[in-house]
Amino acid sequence: MSDNPVFDRIQNEIDGNDVVLFMKGNPMFPQCGFSAAVVGALSNMKVKFKGIDVLQDMEIREGIKAFSNWPTIPQLYVKGEFIGGCDIVREMHAAGELQKLFTDKGIPFEAA
Repeated sequence: MSDNPVFDRIQNEIDGNDVVLFMKGNPMFPQCGFSAAVVGALSNMKVKFKGIDVLQDMEIREGIKAFSNWPTIPQLYVKGEFIGGCDIVREMHAAGELQKLFTDKGIPFEAA
């Protein structure tokens, strides 16, 4: 537990789910193109993930940026590790690095 209750909430989500995407909107209805792109990459691979809608909680929306020291949303976490935002995830997916990451972390997915 930290001195910051928002950080504790974020950490609990990251610890409680193998793949977490802090995003605008939800996986069924992303509210920005960047979130939609990451959802698309994960969905294309049929990866189970938890989407957390930062638009529903301003504390989380601002807190996740400070938590990760990363200024933009979406943010992808895999097995507790911050992977990055939209551009990084898209590049990793295109290069096959996202698939390797999921394999290395023991996350089930389907090759496209």
